Amino acid sequence: MVVCAVRLLLRSCSATGARARLFQRQSSGWVYSSSHGFNPDEVREKLLAFPGGSVDLNKQDSGIAVLTVNNPSRMNAFSGSMMVDLEEGVAELENWADGKGLIVHGAAGTFCSGSDLNVVRAISNPQDGMKMCMFMQNTLTRLQRLPLFSVALVEGRALGGGAELVTACDFVLMIQGSVVQFVQKHMGLVPGWGGAARLVRIVGTQYALQLLGGALKVDAELGLKIGLADDVFDDAKDQKAALQQAENWLNCYTKGPPAVIQAVKKVIISGRELPLSDALRTEKDLFGTVWGGPANLQALASKLKHK
Repeated sequence: MVVCAVRLLLRSCSATGARARLFQRQSSGWVYSSSHGFNPDEVREKLLAFPGGSVDLNKQDSGIAVLTVNNPSRMNAFSGSMMVDLEEGVAELENWADGKGLIVHGAAGTFCSGSDLNVVRAISNPQDGMKMCMFMQNTLTRLQRLPLFSVALVEGRALGGGAELVTACDFVLMIQGSVVQFVQKHMGLVPGWGGAARLVRIVGTQYALQLLGGALKVDAELGLKIGLADDVFDDAKDQKAALQQAENWLNCYTKGPPAVIQAVKKVIISGRELPLSDALRTEKDLFGTVWGGPANLQALASKLKHK
């Protein structure tokens, strides 16, 4: 009887440990590690050899951060150093205790035109291309799994890798006149930053076939129709006004204490990515972090549920 009890305990501990490891892997955002032959330091060093532009992160007191893809002379295309900037910005946001939301946009009236062709030519051999692919898949998956509500504010054009960046955000806001286009086919490629896998989950197989196979230009009207866009803004007088519109829109989802907003995002991530039994246990664990917490007690005292 004692032996049976010990076996049950060990089995329970083993299952709990497995669930914890599964959620840890999922919540960390990493897709590739050393077990896949991936060395991020090596890739960073190679990417930093191709400088130009920047990806700028501004964390505001409101709990909303703004991530700006900033390389106007190249239509905000990603240089190698910008890819590293993006990863560093995502890492900073992963550890932002007061964070609730994120707006991703491009500088100077356009979103992002993908990879800088100078970088593409320099690392055109398959081995280096695969390493860059793994690096950017890791980064954009971590962006998608941030415990923040994220929105892509698309102004001008989002092309190729820029379109893939759009799909890594929770919501997409398009300004009238903007276009999202997966142009990889024109370059003799397929998406490599995880954009195809995410696109299928956003718009479904049939629309993904059209967007990737036909390299269709998705304007604001089509974006709303197929579910790629969540809302459309009239052309703002300037970028500051557009960002304020996006923040006002996002506030509908980020109103409340950071701990609660982050818990909401985490249960959604687990529900999307984990097997049901593991997602339910994760939801239970996250529920335990906010039950009886300050926000919960305040809501009970003021009877907010019935207002």
